[in-house]
Amino acid sequence: MLSVKALFTEYPNERGEIVRAAQDVTFDVPEGKLFTLLGPSGCGKTTTLRSIAGLEKPRSGEISVSSRTVYSSKRNIFVAPNKRNFGMVFQSYAIWPHMTVFENAAFPLQVGKARLSRHKIEERVMRVLKTVALDEFAQREATKLSGGQQQRLALARALTMEPKLLLLDEPLSNLDAKLRERMRFELKRLQRDLRLTTVYVTHDQGEALSLSHEIAVMNEGRIVQIGTPRDIYERPKNKFVADFVGSANFLDATVIGREDQADIYQVQTAIGQLKCYAVEPLKPGDSAVISLRPEDVYVSAQRPDTGNAFQGVVDAKLFLGEYLEFQVKLGDTLLLARVHPSFSPPVGTPVHVGMNADKCVAIPDAGRHGAG
Repeated sequence: MLSVKALFTEYPNERGEIVRAAQDVTFDVPEGKLFTLLGPSGCGKTTTLRSIAGLEKPRSGEISVSSRTVYSSKRNIFVAPNKRNFGMVFQSYAIWPHMTVFENAAFPLQVGKARLSRHKIEERVMRVLKTVALDEFAQREATKLSGGQQQRLALARALTMEPKLLLLDEPLSNLDAKLRERMRFELKRLQRDLRLTTVYVTHDQGEALSLSHEIAVMNEGRIVQIGTPRDIYERPKNKFVADFVGSANFLDATVIGREDQADIYQVQTAIGQLKCYAVEPLKPGDSAVISLRPEDVYVSAQRPDTGNAFQGVVDAKLFLGEYLEFQVKLGDTLLLARVHPSFSPPVGTPVHVGMNADKCVAIPDAGRHGAG
């Protein structure tokens, strides 16, 4: 449905230096799916979204929607933003303060090219307001709405256009934590029920993991990994992805050899020998970094029934409601673990630590290998 190919977008900053915002960005979004561009501030995700919207003119590349090309450097095509028929919701909702909820939602239809009758406009607007649960507030002043309601109104205004593509730029970042959580469910429901093809920009990993069908993790203008939320979280292809998406323990490792089991390797680390899963083939002597999520570090009073079993000492712990966060010391290495509150040994208590081989992800470490 949406196809972005080899997109390069650059612009001068206030000092006249060229900022390489998007570098060779390529991805496809199937119809009815939600695709997220995830990454830290300044990684190029918003520039990529604005290039799709037509608010930025890329240096080169191609963008097409449903086989209609809206930008192509080779063929000298650039369709103006107002002719692309995309809905866009920004971080600031840009609600018109002097208008009612109904007038805000109806505005795109009143200024659009397609001249609709008053009856048609009313019918479409009320249908969309009902979808976002704002139909009862149609005649209310827009500024009298809560933050969550204003966010839904911004969405409604984008949806009344019946856009081919919905572009969302950090739409939940201005909401408080509880409301943000609730709005994730609302967004997910809306996107699924209306089968909206959506590109979503965020730096919030939780948002990306919970909402997306597919995620592109960006860093320094480039896409470093594309995959399902589960792939991105459980099978990171490099240290940046493992570190940026959620929390992770990292252990430097040297490959000893491959096990009989496919993709399982034996490696040497500071805490001892480990069995681990490798994202790509490794050779004996290769350097790697082992990524291990805190929830996959099992801490217990008895030795666990797993190949990767070690003894350590509770060095520190934090109570975080639904779980305890432990720092367990194994020799000179501290491992972060998330443990159920029912298991709460005092600091200084010897404990056993276990981790499944398929949860210890070995990422090739070209930097260390090259240095060696």
